[in-house]
Amino acid sequence: MTYDPACANPLVGNPLETRSDMQHALLDLFDPLLPYFSKGNARVRLDAAAAHFDRAAADLEGFARPLWGLAPFAAGGGDFPHWRRYAEGIANGTDPSHPEFWGNVGNRDQRMVELAALGFALALIPEKLWDPQSGRARDNLVTYLLQARKFDYAENNWKFFRILVDIALDRLGVEFDRSLTDAYLSELDGFYIADGWYRDGNVRRVDHYIPFAMHFYGLIYSRLVEDDHAKRYRERALAFAEDFRHWFAEDGATVPFGRSLTYRFACAGFWSALAFADLEALPWGEIKGLCLRHLRWWADKPITHRDGVLSVGYGYPNLLMSENYNSAGSPYWAFKAFLPLAASKDHPFWTSRESSPRPSSDPVALSHPGMVMMPARGDVVALSSGQENRQMRFGSEKYAKFAYSARYGFSVESDERAFGGGAFDSMLAFSDDGIHYRVREANEEARLVGNVLFSRWSPWPDVTVETWLLPGSPWHLRVHRITTPRPLETAEGGFAITRRDFEADTLSAQTGWAYAIGKQDFSGIRDLCSTVTRQGLAQKAPPNTNLITAKTLVPQLRGTIPAGETILRCAVLAVRDISAVSGDWDVPPAVPEIAELRGLAEQGVRVSAMQAPGRMP
Repeated sequence: MTYDPACANPLVGNPLETRSDMQHALLDLFDPLLPYFSKGNARVRLDAAAAHFDRAAADLEGFARPLWGLAPFAAGGGDFPHWRRYAEGIANGTDPSHPEFWGNVGNRDQRMVELAALGFALALIPEKLWDPQSGRARDNLVTYLLQARKFDYAENNWKFFRILVDIALDRLGVEFDRSLTDAYLSELDGFYIADGWYRDGNVRRVDHYIPFAMHFYGLIYSRLVEDDHAKRYRERALAFAEDFRHWFAEDGATVPFGRSLTYRFACAGFWSALAFADLEALPWGEIKGLCLRHLRWWADKPITHRDGVLSVGYGYPNLLMSENYNSAGSPYWAFKAFLPLAASKDHPFWTSRESSPRPSSDPVALSHPGMVMMPARGDVVALSSGQENRQMRFGSEKYAKFAYSARYGFSVESDERAFGGGAFDSMLAFSDDGIHYRVREANEEARLVGNVLFSRWSPWPDVTVETWLLPGSPWHLRVHRITTPRPLETAEGGFAITRRDFEADTLSAQTGWAYAIGKQDFSGIRDLCSTVTRQGLAQKAPPNTNLITAKTLVPQLRGTIPAGETILRCAVLAVRDISAVSGDWDVPPAVPEIAELRGLAEQGVRVSAMQAPGRMP
């Protein structure tokens, strides 16, 4: 008997095509949480793993995050039988004398994050959560919300959390200091770049938090409040939609990039929020297709534990790729995808026929995040330069690789002292002792000219690397100009593909190239006229390093560069087509001369994420 962990996924077998399908999906995903509600219903504790915040906040996270889906479900007329639990849990969680009290809020406290979901639900469905409360319970709840909003929130999307609480307080008729609301609305505008793009704070970071946080909350605001801010949020979403659609592949997968990917189908939250806000940023059939195809992509993935509870991880349970702030309840931010359930059954999101993505064979340059989105036979590859995240675990892998794929994801490293065994997919690694290694962590400069990305970076203060990334679908090209005062060992990887048991895959590596052929996929890397010789290697990457599949193969080029200047050139190919070895593999695209590339770098525009944060005029 073969054990299929995907069978525990509550989405298995759900066609996810209609409003009813999405309603069933929501309830099926929620039901496994019921055994984990505390006696007083204020806490949901799913396992013993910890986040950096206290256990009470983690329990609140498990309690509150499902509200992102449950509240719109109820607002749209859905029948959820457990509102009594939530009403009781809110009363007990905000009662300082109750043993299940959530704890007092402090500066930049995780409770602030979860109170945003509670504020949203109170604003949307007060009849379920506010009306049933006694006078004392209402007083406790209001006191708790007012106390929380006095503290400083993190300098990023968190500023929306107090605004969502303020919307709830306003709708409940509670008096509070609205100047704090206005201050945060103004500060959020300071994160705006242009053309629909934000930063997630005053950092070189433009990731999925832009659609599933900045725009998501802005669109909720635009439905619940009528003012100039609401108008701006809608205008920005209209501009953003045209760019963001290029992050999604034909099968619904999105390009995994950045932090917090354990939130999984929250990546469809932007499309869901358009339906909630009744904003036709693209034709409704396209919006519906982008949202539902993404949900369907997750339906056969082993993303839950055996009891059906969503796991920390991405394509499978995986604590290695998680953030320090991920508790067992964190993945339920995925419920943001269920916002369309607030829309009636006759809303055009539901009545429109789902349409396929508009075909695109040409790469699309996105100067604000510093990416070139390259269609590649059903996949989408994002060539990337210009971002950094040195504050969080695996920031280099999550932000600074050369390429990210909707189909092949990316890998994190499991041992910083294992240069010989590293995955290094879509990275160039250097070692000066054969044990430790350095990769690109940040860029000193990043530019975009046409569809070519340029960056300058330093793995050590005395080593400089200039990198050019060029699309040539289904290939992409990389050129590196390296200046070093000492010899260095190097390893450069292509894309990671699934590795099968019993050595069933085909691996081939010689001087100048390497490839791997799996059950469905081909992945290869070819050296192109580098000034040193590199040896091919079909690397069996450490397990549980890739986000999408637990065992992988990564074709690599390895070699030693001398002191002085070295030019490395390669072409990278990965396709869902195992016949590629007798087709595309034999005809890689030509690479421009280094002089031509250096001229392009001088012409290019600076990547917005590299520029100093500005404020709205």
